Amino acid sequence: MATRIDKEACRESYNLVRDDNSDINWAAFKYDGSMIVPAGQGADYEDFKKLCTDDERLFGFVRITTGDAMSKRAKFTLITWIGENISGLQRAKISTDKTLVKDVVQNFAKEFMISDPRELEEAYLRNELKKAGGANYDAQAE
Repeated sequence: MATRIDKEACRESYNLVRDDNSDINWAAFKYDGSMIVPAGQGADYEDFKKLCTDDERLFGFVRITTGDAMSKRAKFTLITWIGENISGLQRAKISTDKTLVKDVVQNFAKEFMISDPRELEEAYLRNELKKAGGANYDAQAE
């Protein structure tokens, strides 16, 4: 059966993360049978990381504050998590299913495909977003 997505429910979670007046910093989307549905949202990134288990495959949309001494700004990332115990067929399918998620999650600075929990560390993601973000004035402060 072809995978589908609950666009309205997922878009609602996506918009909460994008809203500057919201405390929501992440939203997760998981498989419920052949349907991709919201899996949770929250203000604490550690709660998102707890969803990323060896037996899970999911998508995460995360707001991370980046910047340098001159400016701070919100950057967004799309994370595709594939747990260690996910079958080869499900691994292959997630890359095509990601297009459904990208119909909802359209604005992000960088995309990650992660299977190693160490790559979920917020400092790692922040550093990668900072590299992708262009000008960095931190070196001038030294």
